[in-house]
Amino acid sequence: MEKKRYFPNLNGIRCIAAFLVIFHHLEQAKHAMGIYNLYEIALVQHAGRLGVGLFFVLSGFLITYLLLEEKGRFGNVDTGKFYLRRVFRIWPIYFLIVFLSFFVFPHIDLLAFPGTDEKLQTHVTERLTLLFLVLPNFAFVLYDLPYWCAQTWSIGVEEQFYYLWPWLIKYPKKRIFILLLFLAITAGLLYLGLQLVHVPEQTQNAMISTFLGQFRIQTMALGGFCAWLVYNRKMRFLEFIFRKDIQIAAYGMLAVLFFSGLHFFGFLEVYAFFFAFFVLNVSCNKNTIVSLENPVMNHLGKISYGLYIYHVFVIVLIINFSKRYFPDFTGIYYQIGLYILSFAGSVLVASFSYFFLEKPLLAFKDKRFGR
Repeated sequence: MEKKRYFPNLNGIRCIAAFLVIFHHLEQAKHAMGIYNLYEIALVQHAGRLGVGLFFVLSGFLITYLLLEEKGRFGNVDTGKFYLRRVFRIWPIYFLIVFLSFFVFPHIDLLAFPGTDEKLQTHVTERLTLLFLVLPNFAFVLYDLPYWCAQTWSIGVEEQFYYLWPWLIKYPKKRIFILLLFLAITAGLLYLGLQLVHVPEQTQNAMISTFLGQFRIQTMALGGFCAWLVYNRKMRFLEFIFRKDIQIAAYGMLAVLFFSGLHFFGFLEVYAFFFAFFVLNVSCNKNTIVSLENPVMNHLGKISYGLYIYHVFVIVLIINFSKRYFPDFTGIYYQIGLYILSFAGSVLVASFSYFFLEKPLLAFKDKRFGR
């Protein structure tokens, strides 16, 4: 049987995406906690969403390729095993951070964060119900979440992509029906949630806008399209985007767009095309001008899910610790210290989680449910 294809540089992409999100949340937390910050700068505000967008494109690419490969090798897609593999990868530390955020962190003074008390005293049942149903994006939009686990909204979007995507690949002739059913269920859940929150129409419209802004299934679908191009060897198109001059031009435009901080309608989708170009080149182009293959980025990519899940509480802990025990330490060295400790602390916690919790579960799911 043909060996599964290996894509280089994917851990490097995960590393970049995770660090964009950490950078964003560190400045956001400093802003909320009354520390000098750069949060009002457009580039900083966009960094988190762009990091998540890069995760989404990569996830769509990898999941789609694996599903196409499975169907090609076995003639079908085992959706049961697919979902079990996702459960063992996503759920353990997702539920861990939810549990800690509601039942442990509120009792630790050094993890105090502005506005958290209200989120733990009202609509707690509703929040927890949606979180336990792995619908954190619905919980975030309808009720907001404690800051320590607010980042899990994107896990919800990914999970909903997983609910849809295997069926489209398993039954391509029924894709219109499957897609319409998925959209109807999603819209129905949002409509039901909006009826239960009892807020003014203007607030409901804002919630719908936020939900749609976060629900970037199309971004993951773009990654999936890239996987389709690679799997089906659409070399005429691939060879064009693999050209060195095209790479230089595309990365130059991406750099200008990123550092300008420009915000316009649909800008996240525009970035998604650049991210798709980036993923295709670094993972499939032997002549890529960007290489992310090195031991440091490889490790950080392996633990990137943990980095994403744990970094918020690490940031809050470090800021509170510095304010309590080093109140007179300010200035540029203080800011540098916050960055070093926040990144290092997040890497330490995520590495511990990966080696002692995630890695054993990954080995089990690959052995038990792999194909």
